[in-house]
Amino acid sequence: MTRPLVVGVDGSEDSFRALDWAVDEAARHQLPLRLVYASRWERYEEASLTLSLKRPAGKVLADNIIGAASERADLRDAEVTVSTQVLGDDPETVLLREADDAWAVTVGSRGRGAFTGLLLGSVGLAVAARARCPVIVVRGDKAGLAGTHERVLLGVGDADQGSEAARFAFHEAAVRGCVLDAVRAWRSPSVETTDHPLLAGSPERYHEDRASAVLDEVLEKAAAEYPAVRVRRVTAEGAAHKLLVRRSAAADLLVLGAQRRDSRLGLQLGRVAHSALHHAECPVAVVPRAA
Repeated sequence: MTRPLVVGVDGSEDSFRALDWAVDEAARHQLPLRLVYASRWERYEEASLTLSLKRPAGKVLADNIIGAASERADLRDAEVTVSTQVLGDDPETVLLREADDAWAVTVGSRGRGAFTGLLLGSVGLAVAARARCPVIVVRGDKAGLAGTHERVLLGVGDADQGSEAARFAFHEAAVRGCVLDAVRAWRSPSVETTDHPLLAGSPERYHEDRASAVLDEVLEKAAAEYPAVRVRRVTAEGAAHKLLVRRSAAADLLVLGAQRRDSRLGLQLGRVAHSALHHAECPVAVVPRAA
């Protein structure tokens, strides 16, 4: 059974923007689309339905939002199969549960309520940090959202963490018929000894060569699987989070491997993904390593 592309909708303009993008993505990949709305009041209102003929306000709101989302998806592309469900829990719990059986989860960059002014809602960050499937946060300018750049951008991290992200990026580039820019950033320490024979004469060249070797290692299997994809390999000096945000202005999708770390607040994303999710000029896909 084909896993669906799940979209979290909450009635906000950002969630509808994410829905539009997800409909196009589902059509490209020939995936069913599953729309979910999380309502914490759903569980409490079920009992009241048996005591009153009047529908509770929360139920009306949920039905209106999910109905409007379904209608919007149908108007955008009637060929995409759409299912909907209102689930009685908080948005983070609902989306993480949905991620266990999804091809990917898509969310907007902001949500409804008192925290709409944040660069990225707490739900989007939490789901991207913990989901078992790729999570796509839809953000960016009109060109990036419309896919007019015809370019997928892959940020290449460590060799042992990047294979799943590389395959996802190659698949996206193949389906879209566009170029894949694979970027590996490197830095030369400000104070570095040149006593080592490999560093003698040109420390910068040594670090650049190492970055190139990591790039080749990460891309090798995916490139063999998708030989028709045009790949532009880039090694660039600088901070990875700044390089990728800057290059995202000319991309339709930025793909990153999920580099997760534990903290007192639970699982957190690494600096590169965190920065991209807040500042990228195009949608960002965070891809976890295979279990």
